[in-house]
Amino acid sequence: MFEIIPSIYLINGKCVRLKRGDFTTEEVISNNPLEIAQQFESIGMKRLHLVDLDGARRGEPKNYHILEAMAGYTDLMIDFTGGITTDGDVIKCFEFGAKTVTISSAAANHPERFAQFLLSYGREKINLAADSNPIDNKIKIRGWLKKTSIDLYDHIEFFYDRGLKYLKCSDVSRDGVMEGPNFELFKNIISRFPTIHLAASGGVRGIDDFKALKDLGVSASVFGRAYYEGKISLSDLEKFISEN
Repeated sequence: MFEIIPSIYLINGKCVRLKRGDFTTEEVISNNPLEIAQQFESIGMKRLHLVDLDGARRGEPKNYHILEAMAGYTDLMIDFTGGITTDGDVIKCFEFGAKTVTISSAAANHPERFAQFLLSYGREKINLAADSNPIDNKIKIRGWLKKTSIDLYDHIEFFYDRGLKYLKCSDVSRDGVMEGPNFELFKNIISRFPTIHLAASGGVRGIDDFKALKDLGVSASVFGRAYYEGKISLSDLEKFISEN
């Protein structure tokens, strides 16, 4: 099964978009993220990737109130990410309505802790975000503001060997610029980790990219800018969902 998952990025409670994760390129799309989530739900979307950029920068979630509103006023399965570091953070995310959480910085900084999250909460609820630039394949964290010395494939393998099931991977050089997904990257990940459920992120230009990613064998595609810039319409998404 292949799934398309819309993303909503939050700064100060507003829906924004960035280019390549650069906070200086911030553009406010809407002051009402809930309304956008409801639009996605209205055409049959089942899941939403909600990114707390304030939390990612500060190292702890900051937009629980948005998560709570979306969980309360939609039936979307919300995957929440951004600054989730401790057991307390994970518990609060679930209490405020997240169905799953995606963790990046804590997995890089405290790998054994993340591995324990997989055991404690179950691998159906804990996702890994492994984001890098293909120039060096080094993991980037803290909202992509910080580059680590950790190799992308070594990072995935460490958790894959410990039961990881769900992975979101972004080529940060393509995020928010609609230059097409990094198909070679995703192909390599699937080849090396054949049972992983990969959500590919970054670069989607239109419906044809969804089709190509599906044919490649990824489990999901996370998208944002192509929709917010009108390259993909709600009717396009609705048709793709109905046909797939």
